[in-house]
Order: sequence, then structure tokens, then C-alpha cells
Amino acid sequence: MRVLIPRHAAALLGAVLVLSLTSVLSAGEYISGIPWPEPKVVDPGPAGGPPSDAIVLFDGHDLSQWVDGQDWKVEDGYAIPAKHDIHTKRAFGDCQLHVEWATPEKVVGHSQERGNSGVFMMSIYEIQILDSYDNKTYFDGQAASIYKQRPPLVNVCRKPGEWQTYDIVFEAPRFDKSGKLKRPAFVTILQNGVLVQNHTQILGASAWDKPPQYTAHAAKMPVQLQFHGNPVRFRNIWIRELPKSDAPPPKKK
Repeated sequence: MRVLIPRHAAALLGAVLVLSLTSVLSAGEYISGIPWPEPKVVDPGPAGGPPSDAIVLFDGHDLSQWVDGQDWKVEDGYAIPAKHDIHTKRAFGDCQLHVEWATPEKVVGHSQERGNSGVFMMSIYEIQILDSYDNKTYFDGQAASIYKQRPPLVNVCRKPGEWQTYDIVFEAPRFDKSGKLKRPAFVTILQNGVLVQNHTQILGASAWDKPPQYTAHAAKMPVQLQFHGNPVRFRNIWIRELPKSDAPPPKKK
């Protein structure tokens, strides 16, 4: 004898079965037990930022957040290097840095003499800025390279005169009390939204005339922008301080 079950009853029975199955699965679910703090809510802001927890280093009006920033030219919402490098008044360790830059539209020079500048993390470790659009030079000296240490994964430079973006995630090196290196610095870079450095180890301080090497320094140091004699433009610079990447998780209770 066939027993007919009304549609609504069948649906209800199905829901009960699903809930029962979910209950069984939940009973065996792995829970870490680590008392993680709740992630802070951050407004991401407009495209390109700055997010609500960022420190704005240059918004197109002045370079008051930078030592000797008054010596650079600020016009039409961007800054042009002049006379010397500048560095932030505040010091930073682990951080996320956003920088927008453009090399001159009129191409003058070649190789390293074409739209050259740089971003120095902790005033020591250089991320190269260069017009690398159809411009031959040594690979570990082109745009988005860790200068004289590691070329970018790909060349995603836009044409001269067009705005480019760097989004840099930097992990500062760690030194012990005696000044010995415990852990090197690492950097991840997206240029124009494309991954060009993937958690790349930095081998030491950047220099054009000698191999990289580490020397103990403070846990936080300023960010530095380079004056290399080329009229590179900068705009929309902001930074976010990050918790230490090697911090241990909270202890289980």
C-alpha cells in the first residue's frame, strides 16, 4: 500500500533531516580553542584608499609629514623631488605602504637615467622606481626590483607619464639584543594591482657599490623617498602600521 505524504510535510521532514545531519557534523567540528581577539572594523575607503586606519603621508597639499619636505615642489596635487631625499617624521616597522608615482612623459636618457627614484623602507631597503617601459637596464635595477637584489616577477610598467601604483607589505628584520640578525626582512609588492614580489627575502641594506648586508638598527625607522635628479611625480601616499608578523597567538585558557 502506497502512503502519500503531503508536499509541505515532505519539505518539513527534509528540513529536519538536514538539521539532524548538520548537528552530527557540528558535533565533530574542530575548534582551535585559541582566544583570538575580534578583528577591528576598518573602512576601506575609496578605491586606492586611504583606509580609515591609515596614516596619510601625502594628500596632494603639502609634505608636512616629511623632514625637509618643503624643499620638494608640490603642484596640481603631486610632489616632484628636488635637492635631496626626504623621509617621514614618524618611524615604522611592519607596515603596508601605498605610493603612486609617474615618470616624465617626455623620455630623456636611458637605463638608470630615465625616471629614476626609489622608496626606501626603514630608510635602508630600496624598492626601485624607474621608467621600465621599453627601457633596457639590469634586471635587478628595473622598476619594482629590490634594488641590486631581486628583479620583479614581471614588468608591468605603464607608459611614461602614466600613473603607477605600488602597494608594499613590508616585514621588518629582527635582531637580538647583541645585534645579531634573527630574521631577515621580507617584502610583498603589487605594482598596478599585479603581484611583482611575493614575500621576497631582503638580503640586507641597499647600496649601488657593494653587496647587501645587515647591520642592526631600531625596530622602527622612517620611510624615505629618493631624489635621483629625475622629475618623477608622487601622489596619494599612505601607510598602515601592522602587528608583528611573528607575534605568537593568544594562549589557550
